Amino acid sequence: MLNLIIESSCDETSAALVRDGTTILSNAVASQIPVHRRYGGVVPELASRNHIRDIHKVIQDALNDAGCGLDDIDGFGATAGPGLVGSLIVGIESARTLAMMYNKPFVGLNHLEGHLTAVLIEDGSFPQPTFPYLGIIVSGGHTDLYHVLEVGKYELLGRTRDDAAGEAFDKVAKMLGLSYPGGVEIDALAKKGNPKAIDFPRPMWTRKNLDFSFSGLKTAVLNYLKSNPDFCTEDVCASFQEAVVDVLIMKTITAAKSKHVDDIVFSGGVACNSRLREAAQQRCKEAGFRALFAPVELCTDNAAMLGPIGEYYLSKMPNYFENTPTRAQSNMVLGVNQRTASGSENNHR
Repeated sequence: MLNLIIESSCDETSAALVRDGTTILSNAVASQIPVHRRYGGVVPELASRNHIRDIHKVIQDALNDAGCGLDDIDGFGATAGPGLVGSLIVGIESARTLAMMYNKPFVGLNHLEGHLTAVLIEDGSFPQPTFPYLGIIVSGGHTDLYHVLEVGKYELLGRTRDDAAGEAFDKVAKMLGLSYPGGVEIDALAKKGNPKAIDFPRPMWTRKNLDFSFSGLKTAVLNYLKSNPDFCTEDVCASFQEAVVDVLIMKTITAAKSKHVDDIVFSGGVACNSRLREAAQQRCKEAGFRALFAPVELCTDNAAMLGPIGEYYLSKMPNYFENTPTRAQSNMVLGVNQRTASGSENNHR
């Protein structure tokens, strides 16, 4: 199948043409970072307005890049959640309208499921995981651990109890007076700092469960800055980043051992972090696991990452008018636990 997928859950407007769920023909993305930078984070109303402005051009760019027309499309999909409601509506209604016009199937897709399965896209630049595998989503809105049994079947093992890792990155960056998106800034400055300079806490390190917590670490950084007005920004960035990376990898390896998997897949915007990639490769190998990352462009929010699940669900829907999907149906694929469908993606990075 040749599917047109739309992603508009937060502040990126994206459309992609994906064949058979694994081959990306195009992946057009309009970023809103310049729009939201002055506010230090995503402003929901501005995000939805800019999606409306960009959606038609992004779809046309995706079609042009792939050398396709709308008549060539076999199915349409769009992110149905989680995300910002005003942003989601733009993508959903655009895809749904096209599906109705061309009498083709449409399905609402779960953004988190897209992150978990983006690594299944085959472009030859990264290895494929073997099912079942351990998946961790690390973004501005989520820090979740899943046992991925197969496409469409997932077991939630643990998640953050307060701030997501990406949210903590952005808030610490704001404390330091860095620009948005903060995770990118901290990553760059940390390379010039000493990760052992400051002994920041590793939250929930000794807890036996697989949940995360980053609010206390964020507070520890704030207290340090107040107590040390002559702080070295590079050392703070490196030490904070090392604490987050330590916790993420430790919990993930613990989960992988409990489920007896071979592969660990890191996904979400924070999976672009260079230190996380480096440390995960080393420590997972030492523990007997493969650490797998999709390319950076498939970790941040984009439509192509939804290609595998778009193919999976659209292939089950022969005709739009025979089976009109709902958001509830798309969320139920993660439904071993109702907690999966909750949460919001205020910041994916």
